[in-house]
Amino acid sequence: MSKRETYETRTEELLRPIALENQVEIYDVEYVKEGSEWFLRAYIDKEDGVDIDDCVAVSRKLSDKLDEEDFIDEAYTLEVSSPGLGRTLKKDRHFEKSLEKEVEVKTYRPVDGQKEFSGILKAFDADTITIEIEGETKVFAKADAAIVRLALDF
Repeated sequence: MSKRETYETRTEELLRPIALENQVEIYDVEYVKEGSEWFLRAYIDKEDGVDIDDCVAVSRKLSDKLDEEDFIDEAYTLEVSSPGLGRTLKKDRHFEKSLEKEVEVKTYRPVDGQKEFSGILKAFDADTITIEIEGETKVFAKADAAIVRLALDF
């Protein structure tokens, strides 16, 4: 397991009881470098959506736990937020909750001359994502998808 994966996994373990106590669910945890700075991001969610008070409460408790455990070598910024309306789908549980919803798929390389697709998520498995675009089914290899997220419909 890479250092990034270790940090994300350990953070998620620390976050579980905090999320339960605050009646939110963990959507995702990521440890990323942007420019010269590291960010540890915890995305939380709940049925009616999270608000700033949820984020502040979880952030304070998670920050205290991270300080106690002190397992991250680099200096980093902790951020706790909602995954947002156009949330990225990464894990099976994200895809499961998004079945029959409109998603956007962006691919690394052109598929049939394009790299961006929008349609209804119909199915997924370990290797593929299936969406329906105007009545036609299109299957993408997960390895070919740069990003899959819920479509924003205004």
